[in-house]
Amino acid sequence: MMSASRARTTTGAARAVARLAKQVEVALTPLDLSLPQYRVLALLGEGSTASSVLARRLAVSPPTVTSVVDGLVGRDLVERHADPDDRRRLTLLLTREGTRLLAAADAAAETRLDEIASYFDDAPTALDGWNVALDRNRDARMEQDR
Repeated sequence: MMSASRARTTTGAARAVARLAKQVEVALTPLDLSLPQYRVLALLGEGSTASSVLARRLAVSPPTVTSVVDGLVGRDLVERHADPDDRRRLTLLLTREGTRLLAAADAAAETRLDEIASYFDDAPTALDGWNVALDRNRDARMEQDR
């Protein structure tokens, strides 16, 4: 059973993450970009990949990724390319416009979160540990799925 102190910490972190996600969403609104679209662009900004890999990395179903990607393809932000080794597999990659929009979205999110961070008394570090833990958890889950 979780201690009361740890429960408060985890609940507080969950609430902070939810609130921060909303602030990122607000920052993306002028760019006509949703949070799910931003997440897809951000991962594709790390390199091209298949939809199935993207779905695992985002912890969503393949149809969910397909729906988001369809919208991004329609806006010429993402391209689908046939895999030369497996024609059934499509590789997703950012277009030039997708790369430009991702940079603008990153800047907008950074500006909004920096504004919020200016209210910290000290440099924020509490969520840094959560980000490391989230990355490690995601990687472990992906490893289990292989």
